[in-house]
Parts: sequence; C-alpha cells; structure tokens
Amino acid sequence: MRKFYLDNIRWATVLLVLVYHVFYMFNGVGILGGIPGAANIPIFDWISCAIYPWFMVLLFVIAGMSARYSLQKRTGRQFLRERAVKLLIPSTLGLFVIHWITGYLNIKMGGGLEYIPSALVYPISAISGTGPLWFIQMLFVFSCILVLLRTIDKGDRVWTFCKKANLPIIVLLFLFLWGSAQVLNMPVLTMYRFGIYFTAFLIGYYIFSHEKTQELTEKICFPLLCLAILGAALYVYRYGGSNFTASSCLQSFATNLYLWIVILAIIGCGRKYLNHETAFTRYMAKSSFGIYVLHYPVLIVTCYILYNYFALPAICNYVMAFIAEIIMTFAIYEGMKRIPVLRYFVLGIRQGSSQ
Repeated sequence: MRKFYLDNIRWATVLLVLVYHVFYMFNGVGILGGIPGAANIPIFDWISCAIYPWFMVLLFVIAGMSARYSLQKRTGRQFLRERAVKLLIPSTLGLFVIHWITGYLNIKMGGGLEYIPSALVYPISAISGTGPLWFIQMLFVFSCILVLLRTIDKGDRVWTFCKKANLPIIVLLFLFLWGSAQVLNMPVLTMYRFGIYFTAFLIGYYIFSHEKTQELTEKICFPLLCLAILGAALYVYRYGGSNFTASSCLQSFATNLYLWIVILAIIGCGRKYLNHETAFTRYMAKSSFGIYVLHYPVLIVTCYILYNYFALPAICNYVMAFIAEIIMTFAIYEGMKRIPVLRYFVLGIRQGSSQ
C-alpha cells in the first residue's frame, strides 16, 4: 500500500525549498549566490535560519525510505537504470539545456564575464549552473552505493537488525548525524555535505522504512511537534542574523539535535495527519520533482530583472519573485513535459512515462 504521507511530505518540502530560495536570493546575512546589493527584510532571514538545517536532510531521509520500497519491486540493475534516467540525465545533460542560465547569471553578477573568452561562456555557464541539482546528483551517487551494499548484504541482515530500533535509539540517531556532519564536506561547494546526507539516506533506508519505527514516531508526534516549535525559536535566537550556512553552525551539536527533532516531528505528524490522497496531492506528488528541477533558473532570472530594471520596495521584490516563480515554474513544467526531447534531458521523463 502506497504511503501517501511520504508523497505529501516530499512535495510540501519542495514548495518550502521554493520559498527558501526567494529568501536566499535577497538574504542579508552574507550567504553567497544571492542578488548582490538587493534590499533585505531581516525576518525572512530568520525564517530561512529556522528552515535551512533540516529541510534537505529530511528529503534524504524520505529518499532513503522510498529507495527501500522501490527495491522491493525491482532488481538492483532495474533500480539503477531508472535512477540514471531520472536523476543523472537531468543533473548532467540538463545543464546544457536550461541550467546554463543559472551559471551565466551567477557569473555575470559576480563580474566574471570579462575574464572568460566568449567561446567558453556557454560551456562554463552550463558546468557551473548546477544550482539545487546537487541534491539529485548526490542522490544518484547514494543510490549506486546502496545497490553495492545490498549486493554485499545478500541476506538483508542489516535491514532486519535495524527493525529492533526502539524509541530511545530513534531519538539518539541525531548523534550519528552530528558525527557525520563533521566529515566529507566539500570545502568550496559547501552544499555537497556527503557525510550527513548519506547518513540521513541510510537512516531512511534501514530504519525508517520499518513500520514499527514509523508507528513509534507517530505515537509521540505531538510532543515532538511542541519541541520542534520551541527548538526553532531557540535556534533562531541563537543563530538568527548570522550566516546559518557556515560550517561552525551546521556542524554544531545544537544544530543537529534541532534538525533531528524537527524531522521526527514531521514524519510522525505526517503519518498521523497526511496519509491521504486527493486530486491535488496526486498532481503535486507527480510534479514535485519537475518543479524542483526547474524552479531555480526561473527564480534567478526573475530576481535579476526585478533588481536591475525596477526600483521596487523590498517587500515587493519578495512577493513578486515568489508569485513569478510559482506561476512560471508550473507553466514551464507543464509545457516541457509534453516535448519529448526536452522532457528527457531536463526532467528525466522517457517516452511513454506516466508522469
């Protein structure tokens, strides 16, 4: 039986990513990659501070759970073939179709165009236009490693052993996240945090794919939700106004405890209250991947135009950027998924796919 609450958590988190990236574009806490010199509203930085530690970790936990359910119906070879089309193609070849726009504008806003020979502007823009596609690149790598681990553990002994996890162990998993947050972090491309994200993926696959684990989390979802809200307030009080993407923040004990409480609260409350499907949630579940892939080029173009060609109050920039991002991203997605070549290279949708 399909777990609708996982679909609902996934697409809701993707929408949260869209909101976060609007705030990020106009951030005032020194995070690189936004619109240089744009007017800032501090409260949106505080909201970003509360969101940033956990929303991508959550997506990797959900991805790990989904990988377990997928591999129950597929061989490892079939799983990787599907992942190659769904994840690898859009995050590599797709860069040359649409995501070069992201790279080009980042280079332009950083003043780098004058140093690049004109013949190299397009390929360099494409290669540097990854943006949020780092998530699906890492997810493909993790999927390959997972298939290797399954090959080594033919009897599925590790997964079976993890079924024994009780509530104290589930809560204390944040210690593994905290430890893994200290290792395998790229020095310049700081979004590539292989340690914590791979740990989150494995926790999803080996532990949270068990019904027992989900049931235990659901039983204490309300206390967890209260702790998560309190934790968000305390976290923003501690780190609000600073660069919350800095290693000193992300690798701290407090950050990893906070993010794990939030993730447990979301999974528990999601299982209790969001395990249903409507026409809208069915559409969002099918579309969220494409929306995630396409939103960033749309947003960066919108923000660049707003800042450079209009003299609007800061709040108007935020509101108009979000409205344009939502409308244009969904419109482009609906158009692109109907064009065979584009939908394959950009969205990873093959001919005859149901998506």
